[in-house]
Amino acid sequence: MTDTAHAATPGPRTSRAYWTVVPGRGELRTAPLPAPGPDQVLVRALCSGISRGTESLVHRGLVPARVHERMRAPFQEGAFPGPVKYGYLSVGVVEEGPEPLVGRRVFSLHPHQDRYVLPASAVTPVPDDVPSERAVLAGAVETAVNALWEAGPRFGDRVAVVGAGMIGACTAALLARFPLGRLQLVDPQPSRAALARRLGVEHMAPEDAAGECDVVVHASSTAAGLARGLELLGDEGELIEMSWYGDEDPAVPLGADFHARRLQIRASQVGAVAAARRARRTTADRLATALDALRDPRFDALLSGSSRFEQLPETMDRLAGGSSDVLCHVVAYGPTT
Repeated sequence: MTDTAHAATPGPRTSRAYWTVVPGRGELRTAPLPAPGPDQVLVRALCSGISRGTESLVHRGLVPARVHERMRAPFQEGAFPGPVKYGYLSVGVVEEGPEPLVGRRVFSLHPHQDRYVLPASAVTPVPDDVPSERAVLAGAVETAVNALWEAGPRFGDRVAVVGAGMIGACTAALLARFPLGRLQLVDPQPSRAALARRLGVEHMAPEDAAGECDVVVHASSTAAGLARGLELLGDEGELIEMSWYGDEDPAVPLGADFHARRLQIRASQVGAVAAARRARRTTADRLATALDALRDPRFDALLSGSSRFEQLPETMDRLAGGSSDVLCHVVAYGPTT
């Protein structure tokens, strides 16, 4: 038996991908699909996920010029504000490639596309007991894992997660497994109470949240949320900032008692493994940890509907200007397993 298995497919092959053509308008484009090389895989997409916050900024052309390079997705084509092929939550089946991977479901940080070729090292097998739709959350859960490696919550800690969007909800779902003294998911939308119940955490409106927190994780992407998060900290407490603000520069309230109470703000960004684990964990380890965490069915609470790949231009337009109740929208390419 050889180490690789590449099925011969005669004739030229093509794939279809979603592109943001100009701010506010996207389309499906057809392009040649190359044959995979010896260390590559050909993946047929089952489903992908739309991370509403970030992808709405891309759709609307609101990625600031000064962060265009830092905001590039791993397999992005084109450039902001467009035309650009963007996205980073894809689950599919390996059709060609190294023998151990053929027929396996895998997760990759690839844009919305029905078939694509990647280095074999860029895909991570999905555990058999994790449904494909839930597995698209791996990128968001990986971001949450990184933040918790940064934060290092301790036994009995009082923790608040401010912002119940996709990233905040994933973080709260992971924290629900910790032996904390208190955990609150803080969000002004009353509808988030149902989400919090499904995640097994307590929902609180910002004005009702409990203070004296040891750790606050901020993921609301609003200046008001950041200010409230700092207010919720106890003396010498730490706020982990996970928000992405697009082209906004929020005011950070560093007056009043910020210095007197010796509060701390620390950024967390998934581009690098958290410093506390960097010597012992790779990005591949971190993603595998996230996929393992997705065995927990409570993450299904973050899936906010689905639509067909062929409908993606209309779907993206609707999500970019629609209800903020949407967390992760699933794009279906065919029967999922």
